[in-house]
Amino acid sequence: MKKILIMILVFSFFIPVVNAEGDSLNLSSESAILMDAESGKILYEKNTQEKLPMASMTKIMSMLLIMENIENGSLKYDDKVLISENASGMGGSQVFLQAGEEYTVDNLLKCIAIASANDAVVAMAEKISGSVDAFVELMNKRAKELGLENTHFANPHGLDNENHYSTAFDMALMAKELLKHEEILKYTSIYEDYLTKPDGSQIWLVNTNRLVRFYDGVDGLKTGYTTEAGYCLTATAKKNDLRLISVVMKSPSAEERSSDTSTLLSYGFNSFKSNIIYSKEKSLGTIMVEKGKVKEIEVYLKEDATEILSVTEKPTNYSFNIKVDKITAPIKAGTIVGTAEIIDSNGNIIDEVEIIVKEDIEKAGFLDYLKQSFKFITSGI
Repeated sequence: MKKILIMILVFSFFIPVVNAEGDSLNLSSESAILMDAESGKILYEKNTQEKLPMASMTKIMSMLLIMENIENGSLKYDDKVLISENASGMGGSQVFLQAGEEYTVDNLLKCIAIASANDAVVAMAEKISGSVDAFVELMNKRAKELGLENTHFANPHGLDNENHYSTAFDMALMAKELLKHEEILKYTSIYEDYLTKPDGSQIWLVNTNRLVRFYDGVDGLKTGYTTEAGYCLTATAKKNDLRLISVVMKSPSAEERSSDTSTLLSYGFNSFKSNIIYSKEKSLGTIMVEKGKVKEIEVYLKEDATEILSVTEKPTNYSFNIKVDKITAPIKAGTIVGTAEIIDSNGNIIDEVEIIVKEDIEKAGFLDYLKQSFKFITSGI
């Protein structure tokens, strides 16, 4: 294990969190939260642990599984998906897919993200897992992995079911995970588009999240509505270097859903700023490599180390403590090789982030060992 200490100037870590009691936001939604998308810091909360129906916000988890399957190579954007009788028969919001038609993953993902299409999400569930039931099992497994303690899925679309619920806090965490797949924003940020059907006709797709058009910076994520759930919205917006996630659940109307979300986002952007503690583009130093063509290699943060600060905060000191295990070649670029502890001026560990290498390291051959030995001998002469 090799440790490297790096001192840098950053802003202080104190964050004033607003809760629902006595605040001036006056939201009409039964439950709400505002979270910094990078750090996960909660900036506003109201009944965040109350279990409520999530309606079509369910599709955030469905889209997460789709994106993860694309990333791991088991699914491609241009893969064809055959529409089943089960998918075509889904009620609620839909784009009227017909059994026997074929669409690409790209087109179906667009229908899910923009038009909240239940038929499209069922088709994708069947494509990935073979059946809706198997996909729902995968959804609940992923929820446990993410630590969503108050979430349970009964379907991939969000139609009412007594065993289908989540919380504002869990929805924000779900959204935070989905945002790691930035490609999804290419879909959720579209306000309107068309789906061309096999017969040449077109279906108009208009985003159920009107804030994509009417609030500067909003580029996702997912609305929801059923009689039991009321009006819901998990939104995200970015201004400058600050990306926020807001969730409102059980709003009385679509207008109040949008109004509460706008209020949350405006409060966040007016009150907070994001600070990069250390950039992922800047080397943290070098670590030793065993059995490699090179004896040491530079390491980097997997993602920028950031913090959320109030707009009036002053700089303070932080340091990094790099922890790595024994590194043996061969190693691929992007491999996680350890962690970096972020330490405040009082010696407290406030976060721990992953570190990676950015270059491939090949295993040393006989000639490499010979050269290394010769270099070692000659360096001592």
